[in-house]
Amino acid sequence: MRRALCLGIVLAAAGFLSPPRARAQSDDPVSLGDLARTLRKEKEPAAPVVIDNDNLSRVMAEAEKHRLDLIPVFSHQGSGKSLQVSSPDGTCSLSFSASAALGSAADIPEALPQSELAKLEGPAIIDGDALQVSLFNGTDWDLREITVSITVVRHLENTTAYIGSAHLLSASQTDDPEPSGKPSDQTILLHMKAAAAPLLMTIFREKLKVDVGPDQEWHWSIIDAKGVPPAPL
Repeated sequence: MRRALCLGIVLAAAGFLSPPRARAQSDDPVSLGDLARTLRKEKEPAAPVVIDNDNLSRVMAEAEKHRLDLIPVFSHQGSGKSLQVSSPDGTCSLSFSASAALGSAADIPEALPQSELAKLEGPAIIDGDALQVSLFNGTDWDLREITVSITVVRHLENTTAYIGSAHLLSASQTDDPEPSGKPSDQTILLHMKAAAAPLLMTIFREKLKVDVGPDQEWHWSIIDAKGVPPAPL
């Protein structure tokens, strides 16, 4: 009796006495030893990759592909006024202030209308090798630049000397007794830059491109100006 009971326990453990339904669920049961070896193999760390001349190009290509697939990460720092950008190529931190004035297209200087040019006035002098204009801005524009035209007048030189009732001519006039005419005047343009606020006097100064003697006659005028128009009401 005792031997039959032991035999039944052994057969049951081996699966010979399992119910038909249970055997149908697993026709090819996995032994506990195989299952343990499989789990142990999955937990084992992967073997390190050895890079040599044969697989160097492939490893570099895979690393570059992995870097390009990464997406930059944006994050706020502190009180929300700092922005940090992280990417495989580097990290950049930016800070900003919400109260700072932002630039706009309205800050780009533009040409003053002709009606406003007449409100720009003041004296001009030649100081050494530079022209200096003390300009009063009678407009409500913020001036940034004026274009000044300077004309140097050239008079006909008197090369004739009189002796009694006769007169002598210079060597250059012996072939042509009649003067060839008045020489042409010289005109140059100067772009003079300064910050001139409305209704204030501002000095504009720019080096001359020609030599003007102290006794030479010259004229000047403002032919163009640029500035920022007043903000619309």
